[in-house]
Amino acid sequence: MKKAYDSGKLNELAQRVLKVLQQPVTDDNLKGHLSMDNWEWPSGVALYGIFKTYESTGDEEILAYLKAWYARELAKTPPHRNVNTVAPMLTLSCLYQVTGDESYLPHIESWADWVMNTMPRTEFGGLQHMTVWNKHYQQLWADTLFMTVLFLLKTGLVLKRPELVEEAKFQFLIHIKYLQDKRTGLWVHGWTFDCRHDFAGAHWARANCWFTAAGAELLSLLPQEDASTRLIRAALEDQIHSLWKLQRENGLFTTLLDVEECYEETSATAGIAYGVLKLVRLCLIDDGYREMAEKAADAVIGKISPDGTVTGVSTGTGMGHDLQHYKDIAICPTAYGQGLTFLMLTELESALKQRGQCQ
Repeated sequence: MKKAYDSGKLNELAQRVLKVLQQPVTDDNLKGHLSMDNWEWPSGVALYGIFKTYESTGDEEILAYLKAWYARELAKTPPHRNVNTVAPMLTLSCLYQVTGDESYLPHIESWADWVMNTMPRTEFGGLQHMTVWNKHYQQLWADTLFMTVLFLLKTGLVLKRPELVEEAKFQFLIHIKYLQDKRTGLWVHGWTFDCRHDFAGAHWARANCWFTAAGAELLSLLPQEDASTRLIRAALEDQIHSLWKLQRENGLFTTLLDVEECYEETSATAGIAYGVLKLVRLCLIDDGYREMAEKAADAVIGKISPDGTVTGVSTGTGMGHDLQHYKDIAICPTAYGQGLTFLMLTELESALKQRGQCQ
């Protein structure tokens, strides 16, 4: 790496990033982006990053924060069920595994059964990317892998329900089939079976990061190789080789990966760094990609302000019908930007500890 980081420095950075989420958001312009006082996907991504920080450090204060968050949010009126509101359930399954708190179990089982039996499907059984505002009829989005499918996978493993694990693997495979560009290995944002096209054909950076990060998670949780995991691993290798060629000299990736005039985007860079660092550590991709991941991590760390705010993050991005849509997305601090940075920092620490060794 260009800079030397020890565990103390990485933990200090993680504490700064966490502090931003623990504080009340007073700026009205940021409340919809940075606040943790809701049950939505930005909070869900942040919670998983926070949990991974607890898992890495054993810090009981972080565990207490997570338990308090779920106690508060589960006491509220249940949210509308959709792809994005499944996201906080991933960390609840992790908490159940760690704490054994039986009060979590009915919620976990209810949401898993809803995804399996009620959530709308596309042709051939893909999970339709329905949100609170739009059912997105017959649409597959890359985001779904992180927001919903990882929950199915983790819950299947924790509750010993193999049908959930198999469904999670199937969802990865059908998303790979329709969203990975065969010419480049990069991912498009989405696909519609209704009109049978990939919208703008945009190689949007955060769509790619959702696959890199979620794919690395899946392979780390399923160490026993089978036909599905072999294909997922091959898809990751294909994608990461193209990402390596498109990384900016400063380590960042642009919000449209292969459009040079686009702005650089931090959250996608963090998610990509996380996934690649993990895959290298597990010896699932060539060690030569370590330099790319560490360069990206350096760049993201450079985007953490003194108060812990992760800068250079694009706001929530709906499906675009042209490339200009992605170029025009505003930049502002977000909970998921903080969360993806948590994930990267924890994996960076693991990678530094085990450099040159496979886990």
